[in-house]
Amino acid sequence: MILKDIYNILDEISPFSLQEKWDNSGLMLGSFTDQIKNIYLSIDIDMQMLENMEENSLIITHHPIIFSGIKSFNTDIYPSNLLNIMIKKNISNIAMHTNFDKTHLNDYVSSKILGLEVYKKDEFVNYMRCDIGFDQLVEKVKKAFCNEKLKYVKCKDKISTIALCTGAGASMLNEIDADVFLTGDIKYHDAMAAKSMDLSLIDVKHFESESFFAQIMLENLKKYSLSAIISQSKNPFTYV
Repeated sequence: MILKDIYNILDEISPFSLQEKWDNSGLMLGSFTDQIKNIYLSIDIDMQMLENMEENSLIITHHPIIFSGIKSFNTDIYPSNLLNIMIKKNISNIAMHTNFDKTHLNDYVSSKILGLEVYKKDEFVNYMRCDIGFDQLVEKVKKAFCNEKLKYVKCKDKISTIALCTGAGASMLNEIDADVFLTGDIKYHDAMAAKSMDLSLIDVKHFESESFFAQIMLENLKKYSLSAIISQSKNPFTYV
């Protein structure tokens, strides 16, 4: 299949026009005229993936491998070291980042993973109602995201409303109107700010909250009779 045809299907699934101005979704590497042998799905791209990947393939990722631009192509450092291998093996890459957050990822996690109904939806935040104790919610989140350990800020014993932003959403703290906010990459000063606002936080971790990207994409590609291989990149963190 020609890459341009796949790109057009992806644009129907989650329009690239929806991405934020600061984002870099779309075609990262390759040519629209490339003939694609296999399609792989992953959050990111890592060395192990590329070593096992066939030539003339396409990787559809959540995160753009080229985000803020590249000032030099030093193949000893990231991401040029990965891009160098991709060029040699004629491996293309399309990223679906903030556009996919808006159209699919938050909704999937809210309903399929947490099993809750969304009553309000902003661009990057889903709001859900519930009747659950905070400690019980922590255990629910641990199980849902396969996290044995979580860091959190507890301000309330009872939770009636939950806000969710997969990935890293702590920059939106001041906009959150809920009892607890679930997101990843929460920093110390985020926690201090939330405590002063009486807003509970649960850090669901970045990779874990977005690890469903490949499965969601696979389900959507099947609707267009496209087959793909989930070849998930490894979480760079190890937890002890």
